[in-house]
Amino acid sequence: MTIRLLIADDHLIIRQGIRLILETEEEFELVGEASDGAEALRLCAELHPQVVLMDLRMPGMDGLTAIERLHVEQPDISVVILTAFNEDELMLRGLRAGAKSYLLKDTSREALFNAIRAAARSETLLSPDILSRLLNRVESTPHAPVTNNEPALLTEREREVLAAVAKGERSKEIAFRLGITERTVKAHLASIYNKLGVDSRAAAIAAAVQKGWL
Repeated sequence: MTIRLLIADDHLIIRQGIRLILETEEEFELVGEASDGAEALRLCAELHPQVVLMDLRMPGMDGLTAIERLHVEQPDISVVILTAFNEDELMLRGLRAGAKSYLLKDTSREALFNAIRAAARSETLLSPDILSRLLNRVESTPHAPVTNNEPALLTEREREVLAAVAKGERSKEIAFRLGITERTVKAHLASIYNKLGVDSRAAAIAAAVQKGWL
């Protein structure tokens, strides 16, 4: 099944390079290219790609703003961040905004393809390096105390499920290891998403790290 893709990057040579890489696989169809966030939103509305490869820092509307807008206006479209900026804060903000994956532009061809395939299935795929950096933020980032206006803290079981998600385990694997049904795992995930105010695994991990809930 063909995966329809759109590239958003302000550098023509980067777009050309990604296009050449994608053309090596028949399952990928590049339907459009954008040079900034605003153009990416317009083309997404016209072309309806399944996945957008989004740079973060572009002139005009930046990638983070475009991801936030796209997540609200066209939630069926998945975003894979592909950037040259190896910054933890940008990574956290991008994942919280709704991106399915965070890749650097020096990533391998295989890693790029796997992230695209996962995003097309509306699944999150984070590399071990990205997961490690997210989890390391628990120790390095100061966390504000919980107030009465904040959601209730995660239950022990929800923490177990979220920790497993952070390790990249799928719902079926989590269910088997914890001795519960896959339906129960999904119910725990729904509760976690509600408490964190997110709707994806990547966003849940990023939000939990920022709050110190992992």
